[in-house]
Amino acid sequence: MERIKTAIVGASGYTGMELLRLLLVHPQVELVAATSRQEAGKPIHAVFPRFRHAPAAELAFIEPDPDAIAATGAKVAFLALPHGVAAEIARALLERGLKVIDLSADFRLRDAAVYAEFYGHEHPAPDLLSQAVYGLPEVRAEEIAKSDLIASPGCYPTSIILPLVPLLAEKLIDPATIVANSYSGVSGAGRKADISLLFVECNESVRAYGLPKHRHLSEIEQELTLAAGEQVTITFLPHLMPVTAGIHTTTTAKLAPGIDPEAVGRSLEAAYARSAFVRVLGRGGYPDTKNVTRTNFIDIGWQYDARTGRVILLSAEDNLGKGAGGQAVQSFNHMFGLEETAGLQNF
Repeated sequence: MERIKTAIVGASGYTGMELLRLLLVHPQVELVAATSRQEAGKPIHAVFPRFRHAPAAELAFIEPDPDAIAATGAKVAFLALPHGVAAEIARALLERGLKVIDLSADFRLRDAAVYAEFYGHEHPAPDLLSQAVYGLPEVRAEEIAKSDLIASPGCYPTSIILPLVPLLAEKLIDPATIVANSYSGVSGAGRKADISLLFVECNESVRAYGLPKHRHLSEIEQELTLAAGEQVTITFLPHLMPVTAGIHTTTTAKLAPGIDPEAVGRSLEAAYARSAFVRVLGRGGYPDTKNVTRTNFIDIGWQYDARTGRVILLSAEDNLGKGAGGQAVQSFNHMFGLEETAGLQNF
């Protein structure tokens, strides 16, 4: 099979580095472009020595110019760019015939007004929102396969949405009682100079941030509302924890009246029985970030608190893997009719 010519736009950040790690050795990918304004002209291995001797590691970073990217013959581009920046390049690449998998927030929301509310500026390409597919493969595999524009989900949302979707769809829990507590590794903040993210500031400490209205709430509530068939508003409490990568989320909600708690386990098992990357640990299963980092897996366990009538959902994933680069590659595989696990079979 002819390998698919692929570009990574914004390849020098943490998510870009994860995309490089996966795509440089993907059996059906030929990496033909990697962009970085800061590193333009340098070969990939000079910026990331870990990739020395990897296929295409001699490829030099280029400026993020749409014409230059299209000239490489790329059929698809992964965008690992900040929100507000990705949309302009996405439009230009779509106009040049490329498929686009955007890892920013620019196309995750269906409503431009909600985007403006949560991101503090008008949406840069509202006319493209109806074209984009929210790239959660376990929920929208068929739509992803037919789309030219994928909005890859955020890291926190993935860890919250996947455990909740089947329970909301089957009316097993009360949507008005959902509370999600999440803890993320520091790489989730991006590769940037920020005093609050220095080692001494983060090490041996845990802190909440982004309260009470973290930006990811917008896509979380959008997707949960679609699953429930009614408006869902939740409490979301994100925290920074002193590890490089990984997300652990504990989500609680009241069990709906008359529902057997064991229905929760049956629902999760049925929803993800054929999923390559969702591992359901069952009642009393406690996900651990060390078991999912550097992979595309999300582990989900659950418990029931009879004292409070609340279901406790536990999930763990790699914020750079299933929460970003790995999930984007999973969508890429669906877009091009490949095995869903291609290039992602690492444990």
